[in-house]
Amino acid sequence: MVYRILLALFIFGTAAHAAPVEIDSGNRTYENCMRLANSDPDAALEAALAWQDMGGGGAAQHCVAATLFNLGQYVQAAKRFELVADQLHDAPPAARAAILAQSGTAWFRAEDLERAAAAQTAALKLAPKDSEIFIDRAMTLAGAKNYWEAIDDLNRVININPDRVDALILRASAYRFVDALPLAQEDAEAAFRLAPDRPEVLLEYGILQRLLGNKDGARQIWLKLLRLHSGTPAADAAQRNLEMLDVLVEQAR
Repeated sequence: MVYRILLALFIFGTAAHAAPVEIDSGNRTYENCMRLANSDPDAALEAALAWQDMGGGGAAQHCVAATLFNLGQYVQAAKRFELVADQLHDAPPAARAAILAQSGTAWFRAEDLERAAAAQTAALKLAPKDSEIFIDRAMTLAGAKNYWEAIDDLNRVININPDRVDALILRASAYRFVDALPLAQEDAEAAFRLAPDRPEVLLEYGILQRLLGNKDGARQIWLKLLRLHSGTPAADAAQRNLEMLDVLVEQAR
């Protein structure tokens, strides 16, 4: 029995909400609009569109895109993020990169991995040392089953910061998908030493223990995950793995 989960479960670099960027520094209307986009996107959409119609420029358009993202309208959000990044020619490269990265996140959520990777690659041309965007692109590449390319991106992050738990556990999962289990185990152990209670770490570490033949160890790790993080996606995956493990044990009797 192969225990596999989608790397999309570990959405580290993809924020739950689209954050403000440095495109209109000190603009209270922009800051308030972005806060409302995250707290009440239905109300924010009407306000953002009205502000856009009154000449709010790139800041207003970015708030519209963020609101659409938070409403789950990922395709429309992605297109608007790209439009904003294209229009803001005078904005700092890091700001344009951040908006393109948000477009990549939206395309990723829309399950259009080709366009997600294109947006993230464009963002990295503007911000070639941005670890968050490298992690985002690694998840997109892994989602497209380009695991070795994903590992290359994660290598860049870990070479800069060897203690980046999210990158370590993502690389462990990617190594697992290419059956490089010793390398996967090395990364999972490093992540576990750094963050022994994080749900994604416990889930992946347990999976690797199972694949390496340590059924009792896997069970204890997954039970710990259920105790600490009941109701989370990682705990749900751990519960399914435990149920499959019980079936295997029963069949072996």
